[in-house]
Amino acid sequence: GFFCFVTAPASAQEINLEDQAREATREFMQALKGHLSEAIKEGGPSQAINVCSEVAPKIASRISREKGWQVGRTSLRLRNPINMPQAWEREVLVEFDERLRNGVEAKKLEYSDVIQIDGQRIFRYMKAITTQDLCLQCHGTNLPPAVKEELDRLYPHDQATGFSQGDIRGAFTIRIPVDDPKTKEELEGSDLRN
Repeated sequence: GFFCFVTAPASAQEINLEDQAREATREFMQALKGHLSEAIKEGGPSQAINVCSEVAPKIASRISREKGWQVGRTSLRLRNPINMPQAWEREVLVEFDERLRNGVEAKKLEYSDVIQIDGQRIFRYMKAITTQDLCLQCHGTNLPPAVKEELDRLYPHDQATGFSQGDIRGAFTIRIPVDDPKTKEELEGSDLRN
């Protein structure tokens, strides 16, 4: 059966996991932004769509493989249905939007917890993706015709447009099996580096 309950991250191990999740998110964000900038420079905004559809999942997959985690992106307004939020992610995204409306800086919006599923502790982390200038070329309101055509072709049910700078576009999401030997090895390695 499936059994789940929530506990708050409190141990040094769990705080270390949060730091590592932040670092993995930063790595994902920087790699994605670099590929997007390069694609736009080479072929304009419509080239960036391929980066998000093809390169971003590869970045997430690489980080997931290297660390033994589940790393991805999600949103309340999806472009790619593969990124559909799980129930807990949907709740966090709604909370992020509410906190942003209440004056919390978007870059400070993150969430973490530890749950137990069938005897396994899972650390969960989310970091809001803030809409920046670069994003608006494919996620804004006035899209160039070439971008609109490519989005219509690749994503006929796209919901991920109409954003303004500073809006929450979605979130990076990470799930880490706390008791997994690879996770413990990562944690021990990071302790030695600090």
